[in-house]
Amino acid sequence: MSRPGAVERANAALRTGRPVRIGGSEPLAFVSIETAAPELLEVVDPQAKAPLLISGRRAIALSLANERDAADPALPVLLDREPWLDVAAAMTLADPAQDFSRAPIGPLRPLHLQSPEPAKAALALPRAAGLLPALWIVETKEVAASVELGDLHGEALRPEVTLLSRARLPLEDMPETQIFAFRASDDGQDHVALLVGAFGGKPPLIRLHSECLTGDVFGSLKCDCGPQLKEALRLIGTAGGGVLLYLRQEGRGIGLANKLRAYALQDRGLDTVDANLRLGFSDDERDYAHAAAMLRAIGIGEVRLLTNNPNKVAALEAEGIKVAERVAHHMPSNPHNADYLAVKRSRSRHLL
Repeated sequence: MSRPGAVERANAALRTGRPVRIGGSEPLAFVSIETAAPELLEVVDPQAKAPLLISGRRAIALSLANERDAADPALPVLLDREPWLDVAAAMTLADPAQDFSRAPIGPLRPLHLQSPEPAKAALALPRAAGLLPALWIVETKEVAASVELGDLHGEALRPEVTLLSRARLPLEDMPETQIFAFRASDDGQDHVALLVGAFGGKPPLIRLHSECLTGDVFGSLKCDCGPQLKEALRLIGTAGGGVLLYLRQEGRGIGLANKLRAYALQDRGLDTVDANLRLGFSDDERDYAHAAAMLRAIGIGEVRLLTNNPNKVAALEAEGIKVAERVAHHMPSNPHNADYLAVKRSRSRHLL
């Protein structure tokens, strides 16, 4: 049986550099290499002999794909080396921003995992916490949080949302608007719904917008997020009403710091898909269970969805929200995002 808040507590512990235990036939304790202070690692493992767990995708980027256990991008890889990896060396392996400048650190030895399930579950936690998917495996009885495999599979991961607050929010040239704040049960993230105008008894026009600090706030030209947000609000207002969900899914779900790491890789010539893969993530880490839960909470079960992404349509319908119509949402390109939009179309299958 899953335990409420277990995943949220584990993510909080990893963000602050504290050990987390994943249960199973071989219970293992993990510390994020990105946040663990060297002195903490020394206390946990005085001889600093902790092996390093990375994703299969990251192992491929490190040219370990021909080694045992490193050929499948879906399987985690346990790395060992003599002499033992220190914190700085481990970070050069985990952070691809250093791939083009780091000095060789000697041969790496992928180790065999008797049971990959706890390791796969462990790597899901830093991804959800916005950290690099790379962990030390440590031997310690003192852990800050403990997660069972059952907390990380199936119905245990189906999130609920709690309405925290609501208020009127006057917006320029928009019908009367209310803002709702929801908190997710699994990761503790706060998401926002803007309820605009009146729906008139028909399926409302809905936009699922993943937050983008660089585009929405600073007007970055590298993406089309800012213009999409503004145009979505305009279209919802013109329709007389609808809902915009502002979801905490920065960088297609990899978090702000990792998105900026991906930007640095794009400056080296990688496209958006390959940059995410080199970081150890999938092309798109988002799911829309939170969005569906928010829509259910405000009494909406059928929508007209403003999107070019067919995955959003499929994801909402898989969560029980009927999509009566997909409404296209095209933005003009600029010299800085033309390649980004082309990759959306060719590799991510967006309907542009």
